[in-house]
Amino acid sequence: MTSTNDALLHAKLNQETASIAWSELTRWFASGMVVAVSPDLDLIEVAAAMTRDDAAAVSQWMSAQRIAKVTDEQAQAWLDQNRQVWAIVVKPWILVQLK
Repeated sequence: MTSTNDALLHAKLNQETASIAWSELTRWFASGMVVAVSPDLDLIEVAAAMTRDDAAAVSQWMSAQRIAKVTDEQAQAWLDQNRQVWAIVVKPWILVQLK
């Protein structure tokens, strides 16, 4: 992907990112569709890599446990704490990162 296309993708994804209460995402969590992104990663970069189907980057992050499906324990703690997350949809996934 050219740098112009990459910049356009990042801009598009940035506009699609929103702050949302974790409680609003529990339906998708129950369906196994929510992926937590480590706070040390750039949420937009992860979304872009997934959109580009950059298997090498995604696999590396998964191996390092920097991205993973949200666990039951995480989900419950976030619900109990009424947490807000940054979220973006990269079909079929919803990527979330704690604020």
